[in-house]
Amino acid sequence: MATTVPDEAPQAAPEPHDADAERLAQLGYKQELSRTWSGFSNFAISFSIISILSGCFTTFGQAWNNGGPVAIAWGWPIISLFILVIGFCMAELVSAYPTAGGIYWWAAKLGRPVHGWFTGWLNLIGLIAVTASVDYGCATFLNILIKMYAPGWDGDLNTVFLLFLGILALHAVINIFGHGLIAMLQNISVYWHVFGVAAVVLILVFGPDSHQDAGFVFTEQINNSGFGDGIYWFYVLPLGFLLTQYTITGFDACAHVSEETKDASVSAAKGLWRSIFYSAIGGWILLLAFLFAADDVEAVNEGAGAIDALLTSALSSELAKAVVLISVAGQFLCGMSCVTSLSRMGYAFSRDGGIPGSRIWARVDANRTPVNAVLGGCTVAALITLPALYKSSTGAPTAFYAVTSVAVIGLYLAFLIPIWLRLRQGEAFQTGPWNLGARYKWMCWVAVVEIAVISVYFVMPFTPSAIPWNDDFEWTSVNYAPIAVGGVLLAITAWWYLGARTWFTGPRRNIDEPAAGEPAVGAGEKTAAAD
Repeated sequence: MATTVPDEAPQAAPEPHDADAERLAQLGYKQELSRTWSGFSNFAISFSIISILSGCFTTFGQAWNNGGPVAIAWGWPIISLFILVIGFCMAELVSAYPTAGGIYWWAAKLGRPVHGWFTGWLNLIGLIAVTASVDYGCATFLNILIKMYAPGWDGDLNTVFLLFLGILALHAVINIFGHGLIAMLQNISVYWHVFGVAAVVLILVFGPDSHQDAGFVFTEQINNSGFGDGIYWFYVLPLGFLLTQYTITGFDACAHVSEETKDASVSAAKGLWRSIFYSAIGGWILLLAFLFAADDVEAVNEGAGAIDALLTSALSSELAKAVVLISVAGQFLCGMSCVTSLSRMGYAFSRDGGIPGSRIWARVDANRTPVNAVLGGCTVAALITLPALYKSSTGAPTAFYAVTSVAVIGLYLAFLIPIWLRLRQGEAFQTGPWNLGARYKWMCWVAVVEIAVISVYFVMPFTPSAIPWNDDFEWTSVNYAPIAVGGVLLAITAWWYLGARTWFTGPRRNIDEPAAGEPAVGAGEKTAAAD
């Protein structure tokens, strides 16, 4: 029979957040960030960053011009399944290692410091690009909305860029001073995306005078890329998959805020894969509604495939305004979440000495907010978007699609490294309470191959005018994703061999070693808990 000590029993029973802090201490860190987020809030940040009200609107034209309805109706569910597999692999990792460093921390612990170094920088540039692309997309749609209400509005590229800077600055302010507001806004964002998407779908069902048939939606091929139809299936169509691959990204945010989440080993893992799953379903419904409403194909083609051209040709002025307004609000909430995720990753990487001036970026204020990481990330996001001030002769926002490509390539290459290292460890990997069991073998292989393939496609030219030896070549059409990502890779490779390898040792403990008998890093229950 068990015995109790009445005077000591209440003190011996830790609160849930104490168990989280103990686990974090086993991983080597003090509880510096405020652990106030619920499991729902953790799910909400990734769901908000994925934001089908953002990606499905801003990159719809990429899929329309590169494949048409086939790229959208079939590309979305097929690519979503691959991304869900990637999400499952990452959920297993975050369950074992619930730290703000997330992906680069996993890579360093499963491999060597060099793995953490490259993963950290790829993840950082990917998050910066996601933040830039989302806020620039929000500025673009805000500009469209203003034009709808004020037809005389002179919304040129300079105006859009100024709106972008204003939105980015506002997101920085919210993240710095809205300490108690962020988690609440994440929760609101979930409901806005659910009910907002439902409202948009209903408008697209009942608003248009006529609709396309299923034959158009599921079989129509469109090639407005400028490339010949002979390469439609193996080149043009895959470029259209950027819609899905870009929209469903940023779900690593569940890991980056795990140090602020209660019961993180389970909550962050579930939040990660569920954010992908529910976004995939909602996004497909939304995109099918767009395609059925696209009865005036010529008008959409003349508008470079942009979603506003579809909306204004299919709906009345008031209904089109309502749809764009819903989207702008969703995109704004998405951008706010992006800044949160970016700042936490920057804080964690700096805490381990991975970024120049680490002591500056790793500081937290009295509210336990990494203020400098917020400001630094937003500043770089603004700088990499400067090419958007120049418009290509095709009329397509090439610079915007280049930034989205940088986001996709940076983030997914960062995902690839720890997934590959986990696959290499095999049965030696000590899982957390949420894990894949034996399924990790085929899932990790699928994830590695899919990421390798998309990373090749999204550094390729989007238009013939981006190919140097073409007569109509122009620099404003160039997809600068390979320049940006390649430049970063060259720089951090040189930096590593010229000095970083002598001082970057991976995650640095900022707490005393665990007492004898405490579980080792990565230890956890080996249960088939992948529910």
